Amino acid sequence: MPETRLAVDTNFVLDLARQRDVAHDALEVIRRRIRGAQIVVVPTTLDELINKANNDPDSKQRECAGRALARMRREWGMVTVELGDLQNITARFIANKLLDQRVIPLKEHNDARILAEAAVLECQVLVSSDGHLREADAAQLAFALGECGVPTVIVRRPDEIVRMFAGR
Repeated sequence: MPETRLAVDTNFVLDLARQRDVAHDALEVIRRRIRGAQIVVVPTTLDELINKANNDPDSKQRECAGRALARMRREWGMVTVELGDLQNITARFIANKLLDQRVIPLKEHNDARILAEAAVLECQVLVSSDGHLREADAAQLAFALGECGVPTVIVRRPDEIVRMFAGR
């Protein structure tokens, strides 16, 4: 297992495809500064990207998602991961707990699922600029994940990754 495993939210991968500097800076910092880092695309993130690439009413969004899917493995070195049956059941349970306890707002099922999948996969960090994930109470989140027997996942924005590891 890698020394550091980071999961990525859909918005981060889309920002890379949109050529947003902060996303590329964060990716570069992760690659250069975090020894043994593995960047994981959890199943729900992959599903959201595929859905956007195929079904988004905005053609620019479809194109962006298509670029993200084409580049995430080859160009950005991300690893897509499938969950086993038990991991999938556990992630669903954790996501429901996060929603039931209002750690993540009820309507944000996919956000809860992404966070739960990251926890099941023992990712230490989830890179996301999503406000619903970023605004989750860290203590409540740690407690809920601990009750489920999975490690805490720290949610960080790309600019925070850059500041933390690159000293900017």
